[in-house]
Amino acid sequence: MTFEQLRIFLAVAARSHVTQAASALNLTQSAVSSAIATLEAQHGVKLFDRIGRGIVLTEEGRLFLPVAQRVLTEAETARNALDDLAAEPRGTLRVFASQTVASYWLPPRLMALHARHAGLRIALTVGNSTQAAKAVSEGTADLGFVEGPLPESDLQHQVVARDELVLVMRDTRSMAGCESFSTDDYRAFTWVLRETGSGTRSESETHLSGMGLSVDQLDVALELPSNEAVLAAIAASDAVSLVSHRALRHSAFGHVRGHRITWTAPSLRPFAMITHPHRHRTRAASALITVISEMRGDAGSTSELPRS
Repeated sequence: MTFEQLRIFLAVAARSHVTQAASALNLTQSAVSSAIATLEAQHGVKLFDRIGRGIVLTEEGRLFLPVAQRVLTEAETARNALDDLAAEPRGTLRVFASQTVASYWLPPRLMALHARHAGLRIALTVGNSTQAAKAVSEGTADLGFVEGPLPESDLQHQVVARDELVLVMRDTRSMAGCESFSTDDYRAFTWVLRETGSGTRSESETHLSGMGLSVDQLDVALELPSNEAVLAAIAASDAVSLVSHRALRHSAFGHVRGHRITWTAPSLRPFAMITHPHRHRTRAASALITVISEMRGDAGSTSELPRS
């Protein structure tokens, strides 16, 4: 069994299509088919069923899938460890960041890292905070960046920036000029919220708890998986939401207005870097940490928001 066979197996499993996998791997269709056939023949097991033009995992294939993923992850870790023996950061830096961090805070720092170490490959995966913590815990990411609190774990947390959660609504609403809002106002609003598991959702629930409310007491019309989707929904309706000030500041929806939620605490939330205490820290990871330390002055100005 070779790493190339495992790589091809995972590509076909992810796409359920030999031709698409071949295109993604820059291989011929016959090379991909041959690799799968050889793997099956070597071990006397059928990994895929061919159904029409498609291809689906058998039960044996489904059981083998996480094993193959772990093997390739460990191989990548070993490759990075060897690359790290050189003085210059090399190999691939695997970063997993929650959406707000990845969209508005992390890119300038990754570009600064690239400017210093152009030969370093940077693989950024974007998900929610829970997924980022899982990736670091399992070793599929060297560094994670999350927003808001996380469940107790052995992972190490270091606050690298802070963001402000703001209440947003379309500026044509009659209440857009209000300086503060009550729990009754919150109950009367129609809400659009981020999905469960996101840092924004977690911080929103903390804010609501500070007002003596829970999500179950709100009129929630939609739960959406991105800041952009939430802001687009707010721009097109009379609904309200709680989002990152950074997301609002970079939004294309100029007629969506943000209100500070300083009438309850906390309104500031941390952006944290998470690392695994028992895994080797590569030179590439250390290089990004250095860049972040040097750029700590950018905490995200909120001066343009109205005080409430």
